[in-house]
Amino acid sequence: MNLSALLTLEFLGVAMVFARLGGVLMFMPALGETYIPTRHRLAFAVLLSLTLYPALPVGPISLDTPGQLLGTFAIELTLGVWIGMTARILMTGLQFAGYQIGLISGLSNAFSPDLGSFQGSTLISTGLMLGGIAVIFATDLHHLIIRAMMMSYDMFPPGRILTGDLAQQMVKAVGQSFYLGLTVAAPFYVMGLLANLGMGLAARMMPALPVFFVAAPVLIMAGLLVLGLAAPMMLREFADRFADWLGLLVF
Repeated sequence: MNLSALLTLEFLGVAMVFARLGGVLMFMPALGETYIPTRHRLAFAVLLSLTLYPALPVGPISLDTPGQLLGTFAIELTLGVWIGMTARILMTGLQFAGYQIGLISGLSNAFSPDLGSFQGSTLISTGLMLGGIAVIFATDLHHLIIRAMMMSYDMFPPGRILTGDLAQQMVKAVGQSFYLGLTVAAPFYVMGLLANLGMGLAARMMPALPVFFVAAPVLIMAGLLVLGLAAPMMLREFADRFADWLGLLVF
């Protein structure tokens, strides 16, 4: 085999790795955020593919069957997008919690620029998403993300895909994201119930009291106070759930 043919086969092997890792980095939290320039994410995906290629079970790719080659590329890209999208769905639990907190505390109209790959964001949900990204880097979960990318080849060998398992895991991720959002927003449900109950009793005792003008600042102040107290535990809960999901790919 001459050098030109060898380099071509090795290039196709790296491209196969790039198809999966690039798909992961399209949606993976912290590493695939939309505010990171596209060129930087693309360069990082290429460098990561070149670095991890020798350690992955992906050898040189043959050009004898172009149809099978294209099918394998499509499968690898699908697996990468599935991994990144599932991780992004887990992180949207914080976004859902931010929506609920904003609705309860009267800040649901405090919009902010979009963060992540999904449209629509409020001020509190953006703050929680930024906090979640900071926690990922602060706790070295980004190292676990890269390791999970490598270990995904043990769970999903190159060129093989199990559609039923992917769909079931996606449904489980949606359920876990919804449960995470409800869990971290639970203190605000209690706060909102108590505050509105107190305002209702005050309105019954003092009919002339302008409850609407009094309740709005009270809810905002109480919501921000509870958010300041509960935010560390909320972010810790997200980090634990996210690490548990990455552990499914690693172990």
